[in-house]
Amino acid sequence: MFAAPWVCRSCARSVLTRRTVSQFGRRYASNASAGAVPPVLLERARRIATENSQLKQALEAEFDTKAAKRVGETQSVATALSEWEEAQNAAAELRGMAGARDEDAELRELARDELEATEARLDELATALSASLTPKHPFGDMPCLLEMRPGPGGLEGRFFTDSLFRMYQNYCSRQGYKARVVKYETSDAIGDTGTDGEAALQEAVLEILDVGAYDLFRGEAGIHRVQRVPATESKGRTHTSAAAVWVLPSFPDMPEADKENSYDDPESLFYISPADVRTETMRARGAGGQHVNKTESAIRLTHIPTGTVVSIQDSRSQHANRDAAWKILRARIAEKRREEREEAARQLRDAVLHKSQVTRSDKIRTYNYSQDRVTDHRCGLDVHNLPDVMNGGETLSKVFDAVHTWQRERDIEALLAEEESQDKDTTKSKGKK
Repeated sequence: MFAAPWVCRSCARSVLTRRTVSQFGRRYASNASAGAVPPVLLERARRIATENSQLKQALEAEFDTKAAKRVGETQSVATALSEWEEAQNAAAELRGMAGARDEDAELRELARDELEATEARLDELATALSASLTPKHPFGDMPCLLEMRPGPGGLEGRFFTDSLFRMYQNYCSRQGYKARVVKYETSDAIGDTGTDGEAALQEAVLEILDVGAYDLFRGEAGIHRVQRVPATESKGRTHTSAAAVWVLPSFPDMPEADKENSYDDPESLFYISPADVRTETMRARGAGGQHVNKTESAIRLTHIPTGTVVSIQDSRSQHANRDAAWKILRARIAEKRREEREEAARQLRDAVLHKSQVTRSDKIRTYNYSQDRVTDHRCGLDVHNLPDVMNGGETLSKVFDAVHTWQRERDIEALLAEEESQDKDTTKSKGKK
């Protein structure tokens, strides 16, 4: 190591980052746990980075569409690996300087300060590298449909479903997401209102039109439970009710959409043969005057193979109702097919994957009004200021962020389990040979 008493504190940091990794630093790096990446994932990252580099070289000689697409798919891994390795090298050098007795005392102190910050960044880069390796969700880049229906709890369950509907509307408005109401159907019993003036909602579908909305909202799928005193409760007792939320992919109406997500391609998850769908027209029911009584604008589609039924009457136009019904039907069937494929894949994986999978029947969150508390049962987060949550404010954003972190950790665990399983299979195969 170099003794450098002449290096001033203001410029020493740049000197530290420019030094090459010494052998002394490498010895410290081998014992360091900061920013560690599981060996099987690190090996996978290096394979992908090598592939990325080779494809780039090939593209310089001759352009190929598939190769260019693959470069785009692997670039995030290559970048994350490069940043992690660079930080690892810097940390190794800093450990060497911090532990070298022949270094200037002031420089050693500075190295220790810098090392603490570098190791903190290493942890972030290690997580980012692992996350970059997780398979991309097939619907992750698509818009989405939030479908809400009341669960157990009778009329109070319907009121709470309307509260959730308003919560998501407010959240989209605050975050600048484009949202439109595809379906909003209330109970025939007109005049009933909930604690905060909610309607007795039977079913609602909210479409978030932004690209990538599915990935942003997919953590909301599941059972949302509420604990509060209903407006109709005379003795002040707390009731428990629930609402179910589905998050479905919404096919973007654009000609340049990927063929694999096209509803015209028989190989697509979104494809439905018109011969498999029974279409019925009927008069809309509920409030609406002469239009409801005289016009058969309501549409009901039934997917015969699965028994899936979609009814839409929100618009006075039969054509608009038909388009909306087909959009929801395609989304439901696509989600069902994806779940079936994932279930088949999960059966081949380690048991840890089963524990990390969240299904629609799971209770994911509780909204406790008397305690002014919202609890997400997956990531274990408790937040207060429930009114701000229901208004789609910053407190709800904190919940979304925590759920996204939880999802990322589960994805990494699943990937690690799969890689370790494949590694064991490979080792057994080599042993037999």
